[in-house]
Amino acid sequence: MGKTIYIVLTDTGTLLSKAIGMYTRKDLNHASIAFDEQLTEIYSFGRKQQYNPFLGGFVRENVAEGIFQEADCAVYRCEVTTEAYMRIRQKIVQFELNQSDYKYNFIGLFGVALNREIQRKRAFFCSQFVATIMQESETHRLLTRPCLTMPHHLAYLPHMELVYEGDLKTYLNKVRGPQMERPIRMGLWKSLAFRLLA
Repeated sequence: MGKTIYIVLTDTGTLLSKAIGMYTRKDLNHASIAFDEQLTEIYSFGRKQQYNPFLGGFVRENVAEGIFQEADCAVYRCEVTTEAYMRIRQKIVQFELNQSDYKYNFIGLFGVALNREIQRKRAFFCSQFVATIMQESETHRLLTRPCLTMPHHLAYLPHMELVYEGDLKTYLNKVRGPQMERPIRMGLWKSLAFRLLA
């Protein structure tokens, strides 16, 4: 019996996401990997502090708050073998245990734009991270190298099934229940500053 993992692509509306979108010409420019359909255990490379876009690295994300509050998304489901699932989980554990050593690979983004491989030790951008993790499953690898993988490439992983596309908040309400409908309060000026600094 196999196991299920989820690949989640989001449009957070941040300046970095918009800048990446100018190159990819796609709307969904952030990628994460999750281990449950409720997206409570979901990982990526992104900002470590909610209001600081320049401090990035390996993160366990909370998709019900912060930059995800108004996000659009596409949620993909993928069946992997039990053995591959265990290797993927072990890889995530390695990242967790050494998360202070990892940085966000801003330089690697320029490599993608130039179609040039830029390998940096312990540095990843979001789709590079997800593609690297997926290499633990022999039947779910991309033809592109992880350091050149853009978020939309992940939708073409073998055996990937689109289960939802639309407003992330609506998806969370559907799979987690109505408690997610409670608004997360954020002052108008704080919200505006957050978007501008994102």
